[in-house]
Amino acid sequence: MNQSKQPTNTGALATLVMVFFFWGFIAASNSIFIPFCKTHFNLNQFQSQLIGSAFYGAYFIGSLVLFIFSNLLGYDILNRIGYKKGIIYGLLISVVGALLIIPSANANSFPAILASFFVVALGFSLQQTAAQPFAISLGDPATGSHRLNLGGSVNSLGTTLGPLIVSYFLFGSADAKDVVVTVTNINSLYLIVAGVFLAVAIFFAVSKLPSGKNNEKFEKANKASSSLLMMTLLIGAIIVVGQLSNVPKLVLLTITLVSVVGILFYSNASAIRSSDGWGAMKYQQLIYGMIGIFVYVGVEVTIDNNFGALLKTPGYLTDAGLDESKISKYISLYWGSLMIGRWTGAISVFNLRGAMKKIMMVIVPFIAFGVVLWVNRLKGNDVSDLYVYAAVILIAIAAMFIGQEKPVKTLLVVSLLAALAMVVGVFSTGIVSVYAFMSGGLFCSVMWPCIFALGVGGLGKYTSQGSAFLIMMILGGAVIPPLQGAIGDNPSVGMHNSYLVAAVCFGFLAFLALKLKSVLKAQGLDYDEQLAAGH
Repeated sequence: MNQSKQPTNTGALATLVMVFFFWGFIAASNSIFIPFCKTHFNLNQFQSQLIGSAFYGAYFIGSLVLFIFSNLLGYDILNRIGYKKGIIYGLLISVVGALLIIPSANANSFPAILASFFVVALGFSLQQTAAQPFAISLGDPATGSHRLNLGGSVNSLGTTLGPLIVSYFLFGSADAKDVVVTVTNINSLYLIVAGVFLAVAIFFAVSKLPSGKNNEKFEKANKASSSLLMMTLLIGAIIVVGQLSNVPKLVLLTITLVSVVGILFYSNASAIRSSDGWGAMKYQQLIYGMIGIFVYVGVEVTIDNNFGALLKTPGYLTDAGLDESKISKYISLYWGSLMIGRWTGAISVFNLRGAMKKIMMVIVPFIAFGVVLWVNRLKGNDVSDLYVYAAVILIAIAAMFIGQEKPVKTLLVVSLLAALAMVVGVFSTGIVSVYAFMSGGLFCSVMWPCIFALGVGGLGKYTSQGSAFLIMMILGGAVIPPLQGAIGDNPSVGMHNSYLVAAVCFGFLAFLALKLKSVLKAQGLDYDEQLAAGH
């Protein structure tokens, strides 16, 4: 039976992708703000990474609170108010957070700045939970992933521009040296950020967007709720112990990592014995997917968030260490690498076939690379040392051809290449090491959709709930970066060697690809074979 396809609401989609841009803009900008705070507040590397912990921890807390209250009330709160209002409320929360940064900076209080970043990201958590299903609802469900790819591409543009724009507001032109950042710089920056968030919220409110509601029955999962709450309380207890005792931070972070993984596996084992009350957590692929998202987000963020400190290390890239005002082009290249990979992955949206598709998979990455170089030149950065990075892009293109758009194969190939790149970066210095670490962005760029698709595969009516659980695991961005920072603070290891943490993470993701394939195959699902048969 032929069914008429639901046309895409192009105007609504164009409005929606704006919020994807701002998630990327602010998240990537943290990479510039972190080294500034480290110097300004005289912090060690672990302490400076608490900005990322506050930011990404808010995603977990926000999603968890929404799920727990929905579970208690017996209906999906976000679905009740509608995705449109959810995004507006999320933007307004982010406005409050951005404005709170100003008095926090004036009071010269790092804890207050952390709290302010937490509020900004709390708003982002609500926006992201609403925007992803909203994008799918704005057209034919069969092409929903295409609209998410578009959002991801715009998000990557934000991550590329963010470090450059924030660096300009904090340090001025690229030629500036030994600039003393004042509170006035910070006030101006976050007043503008708050103003933009507010303008977008007002634009959403007056736009003729659908409310964005669905009729899916909410599946209660009391045991899953209790498990996630236990995880939260345990992490909270570890934080309290860290504040009130002299237990080494590295020990506490390792306990946190083991606790998250342990609770997830315990929950799944309990669900296998008796599935009542566990909802989506009774599926092993979801548990592996949650751990995969946790590690993926953690390694994506840690490569970048600790890179500013590495660039400032004497003898790494320059004899004296790179000045803070010079860091932005390398941070921009990292997030630009994510954009290069995502633009390439989005080619499938246009249903190209044969030779034309292959040609575009070679051309588009270099167009994206050209955008990265152009915005850096626009800021006044010297990009002559970035040109040779084109050779690294060729390796990434080859990896995508080898992956053949198959989730398991792609995840396995890019994870192994990323692990190798991290090892090369650790055992080299200068621009070669920079290229190696920055290539992590190229390989990370296609991991999220692979892990996400495999994690919710075969969940059926629990797919929506499973998706919410996966988004909670953005928590990895709050744990793994400070773990690497604590290791880097150890003089016997140093910041450079601490990047072996990233190599281990990528090695684990390669193992996870094979494990997910095995679990799904046991359930009669083999996505790689199904895609091969569909070509």
